[in-house]
Amino acid sequence: MTYDLSARWTYPTTIHVGAGKAADLPRHAAAIGLKRPLVVTDKGLAGLPMIAAAVERLRAAGLQAALFSEVQGNPTDTNLTAGIAAFRAGNHDGVIVIGGGSAMDVGKLVALMEGQTVPVWDLEDIGDWWTRANADAIHPILAVPTTAGTGSEVGRAAVLTNTTDHTKKIIFHPKMLPALVIGDPELATGLPPALTAATGMDAFTHSFETYCVESFHPMADGIALESMRLIRDWLPRAVRDGRNVEARTYMFAAAMMGGVAFQKGLGAVHSLAHPLGALYDIQHGLANGVILPYVVAFNRPVIERKVGIVAHMLEIDGGFDGFLDWLLAFRRELGIPHTLADLGVTTADADEIAVKALADPSTGANPRKMTAEDFRRLFIAAVEGDLVIS
Repeated sequence: MTYDLSARWTYPTTIHVGAGKAADLPRHAAAIGLKRPLVVTDKGLAGLPMIAAAVERLRAAGLQAALFSEVQGNPTDTNLTAGIAAFRAGNHDGVIVIGGGSAMDVGKLVALMEGQTVPVWDLEDIGDWWTRANADAIHPILAVPTTAGTGSEVGRAAVLTNTTDHTKKIIFHPKMLPALVIGDPELATGLPPALTAATGMDAFTHSFETYCVESFHPMADGIALESMRLIRDWLPRAVRDGRNVEARTYMFAAAMMGGVAFQKGLGAVHSLAHPLGALYDIQHGLANGVILPYVVAFNRPVIERKVGIVAHMLEIDGGFDGFLDWLLAFRRELGIPHTLADLGVTTADADEIAVKALADPSTGANPRKMTAEDFRRLFIAAVEGDLVIS
């Protein structure tokens, strides 16, 4: 044990989990003081019956709800600006987010930024930059996830792409943590298998990476291990049968567990996935799922003992090698591509990706210290499918 045994731990908010819980949305919104909520979702969900039903329920209960859906898969500062304008136009008093990670990010940032005088980039997750915000001007948030992936519904950060330089930034403030979460698995039953797999691999990556971070947080470690076990057991079932409410419920729990645990930190998988999303608009969980085995192989010299514990927890024989073999088979079962080339990515942008990855906030927590050349080699390996990385 070589790291400092001192830490500050923060854990999440009130969470209502269960089939049919979304019907209680108006009551919970009123309970946190919302009267004129802005409902934030993404373009893909905006036209679905569940969004119309949610808005209608809110209005029937006397809440003056309006809908904002100008949110893309890898959200940008342009989406945030439009959301703030919609919030002000409706004189709203809080945000209800219904959707996956992109909607969560934009909704939380609208609630954070509408009352601020500093630019959003001044609140990047660096040191105590969050103290630059006026905490009293942050609006309440109610989160209703429709995917089991990012865990953003129980997090205090959001990811946003800067359209000026095409970099993803992590914005942080403790009061971005939603005041209440409704985890209704029935909202995810129509999610396509490929997106179910990608978001599930996002959750697995959160839990795996945070478990491997070398800092003192045994509570996060325990949560991460159980999250990985649940994903091993339930993600394939959710992919095979999207209407399996039991599988969806366990995946909602596992994703939130990953979101809670990774306050400990992440690593090089996310460092690479963020610029890939910004430059190529690749879905974040899919990028994580493709990149993960290459980072596992690269980090082996410093994570082999911990991976042995993960393998034991998941009842996998063979220690590190057994876990890596299992991970590759698990991805195949879920239909996750083996290489970035399968997603249309080439090595042409290797230098730019490497520089952006090195600057990513996730890099500092990676168990193996990274250089731009390390990231360049990792990226090329993930494009070409080479798991032998020195």
